[in-house]
Formats: sequence, C-alpha cells, structure tokens
Amino acid sequence: MDNNPLKSFLKIPYDVLEEMNLTANIKRDTVSHAELEKEYKEYLRKEKLIKAVTICFSDIEGRFHMLDYDKKYFLESAENLTFDGSSIRGFSELKESDLRLSVDWSSIHWLPADIFGSGKVILFANIKNRDKTQYESDFRGILQEYTKKLEKEQQIIAYAAPEIEGFLLDGVDAEQNFNEKIGFKLISMGGYYHSLPLDRLRLFIDAAAEAQRAMGFMNEKDHPEVAPSQFEMNFAYKNVLRTCDQTQLYKLVCRQVANSMGMTASFIPKPVSGINGSGMHINISLAKAGQNIFYDKKGQDGLSEDAWDFLRRILNHAPEICVILNSSVNAYRRLDPHFEAPNQIKVSPIDRGAMIRIPAANEKTSRIEIRSVAPDANPYLCHYAILRVGLEGKQLPSDKSKRQRVRSLPSDINEAIKLCKSSKFMDKIIGEKNKRKYLYYKELAADRSPRELGRKVKTSEIIFHHEITDQVLWNSF
Repeated sequence: MDNNPLKSFLKIPYDVLEEMNLTANIKRDTVSHAELEKEYKEYLRKEKLIKAVTICFSDIEGRFHMLDYDKKYFLESAENLTFDGSSIRGFSELKESDLRLSVDWSSIHWLPADIFGSGKVILFANIKNRDKTQYESDFRGILQEYTKKLEKEQQIIAYAAPEIEGFLLDGVDAEQNFNEKIGFKLISMGGYYHSLPLDRLRLFIDAAAEAQRAMGFMNEKDHPEVAPSQFEMNFAYKNVLRTCDQTQLYKLVCRQVANSMGMTASFIPKPVSGINGSGMHINISLAKAGQNIFYDKKGQDGLSEDAWDFLRRILNHAPEICVILNSSVNAYRRLDPHFEAPNQIKVSPIDRGAMIRIPAANEKTSRIEIRSVAPDANPYLCHYAILRVGLEGKQLPSDKSKRQRVRSLPSDINEAIKLCKSSKFMDKIIGEKNKRKYLYYKELAADRSPRELGRKVKTSEIIFHHEITDQVLWNSF
C-alpha cells in the first residue's frame, strides 16, 4: 500500500507479480478470447485497488503509444473505445480520423508499481476502422490475423526471440538534447560481460531485468554488451505476436528505469561512432504438430530443407525489405563491416558479418538468426515481413558451378527506400498504400539529414528519429 493514507492502490510484490504474469502467459494461447475477456473483466470489477487500465498500441513506424482509462469507464465502454487517428503518424487522415481500439484481452500484464505506478494493468489493443474491420496500417492486428490464418490453414506456428541491444547514456532526455559538437556521454567504459557489480550500468541492468522477470518475460541472461555502456537482456522464445508485444514492453521498461536513475536508455542503432552499434537479432523458427520443422539432424548445418527455403527467400529479397529491418537514417551507420556488422547478404554458421547466422542448436532450439535488424524497427511489421517473405518469396537462385558473388545491404537509407519503392513484391507483402505511407515518413527523416553519413553522428539523424522527435520539432523545421 502507499504510505499516503489517502491513497490505497494495488502494489504487488515482484515474486507474486511474476507468478500472476506466468499464469497469464499460459492462458494467452490456450484459453479462448471470450473466456479471457469474461475472466479479466470480472477480476477488474472485484479488484478495488486497481484505478486505471493502460491501453497500448504501435503506429506504422513502431512508436509505442499508451493511454489510461479510468477502470469503471473502461469496463462500461470497452466495446466502444475510439481515438483520433489523424493525430498518430501514419494512421488516418483528418477527414477520416476516428479509429477504434479493440482490446486484446489475452495480452494482459500486471505491472511493477515502482516502474509504472500503482493500481494499473496494461493491455494491448488492435486498431479497427469505424465498421470494426481491421485497420490496414496496424501491423499488430495484421500480424495476429496472419499467424492465426497460418495455424488454421497450414498448422504452422511461428516462434521468435529477439536479442535487443541498447545504450545507456548519461542524463535524462539525452536523445532530445543531442548536440553533434558534444555527442553522447556514456556511463561505462567496460565491454562484453564486463562491469563492476554495483556500477551504474549493472544497477540499471539488474533493475530492468528484475522488472521484466516480474512481468513474465522469463529472462534467460542479462549482461553488458561489446561496446562500452551497451546492454542486452534476453527473454524466452515465444510465438511471434507475444515476442513483439514483449519487445515493446522491454524498451518501455528500459527507458523508464533509466529515466528514474537519471539516465537515458537508447535504442538508436549507432549513437556513437567508432564502436559497435546495437542490433535486434531475430531468432526465428517454425513448428508444426509440436515439432520444429527447421531441424534436420542430417541436413546442412542441422537445418531442414524448409529452413533453407525460408532463409534463401529472405536473402533473395533482402535489399527490398532492408528499410523495414533498418528503418532509420542512423541504422545504416551500424551496417559498417569494421564493427561486426551483418551487412553481407549471405548465410553462415560462424561469420558474424553475414546477414543470417545458423546458431549451434538441437531439435528444440534449431533456428535461424537474422542479424541485420536494428532495435528501432517496428517489431510487428518486421516479423510480419520476415514471415511473408520467408514463406512466399522467391528463392535466391543458386548455381553451384559458379562462385557466388557476395552482395551487400544498402549503405544508406536513401538507397534502401529506392529499392523498396521500386519493388512490386513489397506491394504484395505489406500493401501498396502501406508501403507508400511508410516510405513517406522514412523520406521525411532522410530529407532532413545529409545524404552522406560521414564519420560523425549528426544532430538531424538523432532528433528527427521516429522514436524521439515530437510534433513541435517537426512543425518548426
């Protein structure tokens, strides 16, 4: 309970919180949506210590949005929650602004009160049109529909786990206040697995990881990464929709914990020149009838033909989807081959410069690791595109009599935009209107930055980044 006797809102101890969220994890994909809605509505009615319900969604670029509803109002109006879509970048136009929030009751998370405030739970929502059909630019809803169809028609379930790296920067709002003449101030000069037990980086990692475990992430390992002041926290393999939800919550928790400690958790891919950048390596596999269909003990590098077909399609279409996997001006700094950058369009079990790596694995863990994804990409759009391309694209042609020429990913966002724009295949994958809308916002940021990246991180590529910039800044350009 709060120390203030005038307030009495829910605060759940971390160990109890973890048990509640792990139980919810089991129910997410085993209990019907109608049953979960009934159960959780009843819980909210009875739990007097909950004051508000946080509803969250992501826009077309992956920026995370949240709004709190008074619990009583929410329970009365859950079937008719609307918002002004024209105020969200990439959503509806002014003349057709109203959109609906369709609550996904299976996505409930109980929250650590010291991170999110007391007396709240959080739920994800899909975006619907006025007539309650799926909104075309809400890639969470689109991914959910696609994975349901995949399971129903082909009995395939896609699983994924990202390795999300980030930087811990000194000062609150370090990104918004960035000045290229000064640069960012890192809080640690350590490196891979190297930090004192109670230094600022380690204290941040511990606090963020504890909160994530309490939220049911099932963290597996948490550690400093290769670059100074860089971190990574890995959570358990889940179906792709849940993985995307946790990716958004992971970044939110990291940002709030850092802010509370007087620092900034940044997912800018390369905020500092001359050191390794941050990635979001996506480990992905497909299962059918409970079996991992990417595994074949006798297959090349332990992979089945299904897995090889999947990754060859991704390699073939890599240039076209690059701007989805690397969606910011700054992301192309990371694709520098001098810093373990996965910029080569090839697959390898050992070469970390390859776009796709084949990790050592067994029947349970066999997967492919797509390394050329930046941590600021829209996780829903990213996983949706990877699945569609991996299952429906054309395979990379192979002539074993000839030595294969190694191709590289685009060197800057302008080249990546051009390749995506000219691709008819991408019209099919994400829709012509979505492609046009998405690339429009990518071009806005690109036009505000020098075409040549150069050696120095520029102010424009930070402050006009889709996860950082605000309406005032855009309108004052």
